[in-house]
Amino acid sequence: MHQLRLLPDFLKFEGRKCFGQLLAKEIEAIDKVMTSGEKPILAILGGAKVSSKITIIENILDKVDHLIIGGGMTYTFVKAEGGKVGDSICEDDKMELALDILKQANEKGVQIHIPVDVIAADDFSNDANTQTVDVDKIPDGWQGLDAGPRTLENFKEVILKCKTILWNGPVGVFEMENFSKGTIAVGNFIDKATQNGAFSLVGGGDSVAAVKQFGFQDKVSYVSTGGGAMLESLEGKTLPGIAAILEA
Repeated sequence: MHQLRLLPDFLKFEGRKCFGQLLAKEIEAIDKVMTSGEKPILAILGGAKVSSKITIIENILDKVDHLIIGGGMTYTFVKAEGGKVGDSICEDDKMELALDILKQANEKGVQIHIPVDVIAADDFSNDANTQTVDVDKIPDGWQGLDAGPRTLENFKEVILKCKTILWNGPVGVFEMENFSKGTIAVGNFIDKATQNGAFSLVGGGDSVAAVKQFGFQDKVSYVSTGGGAMLESLEGKTLPGIAAILEA
């Protein structure tokens, strides 16, 4: 990676270009995940749709050792493999893509971890009736809204053995208190891993919002403020402003 110029005096020289300290920290944090991070490297990708994360997934499969799939994306993968997902959010037109991702991961030696059980609800409401069910046996009329207890034990084991961690996206509908436990648990696991010496990067709107809501911003190594620009970097794109400085 190009050496980042951070000395304040450097700014005094006319015609010279440099990164501001915040941008430099953003670039360095992403670089630790994508290039120089200590292995094993883990990416935790949550959120509602495979379609919004596909470019990131395809780009990071060459970089990571483990990939946790959580949130609404789960059900597209589960249904693609023949599971019953009830009324859970699911992109039927992306099921072939999900199977291809699983195939690519297997070929690259990346271990993918998908929920094995979920907290299902009979309505998209904090006051809905709930039950814990196997992720591939969700009854009709019910929808998965949070990670289940066995899933969280599996996630904990993976998170605590990794040395570099990227977290992008919640693993449940954290905005509703009754379905926030999975996301809080993942935050706690990452906190513990960070205390044990792992580097942890949180980026992306929903995951950053969750980290701030539950007080994890000072318990991870870095919380990105880059938003969409950070996600584009994870997709493998070089942002024009960064390119201009690096090439100067």
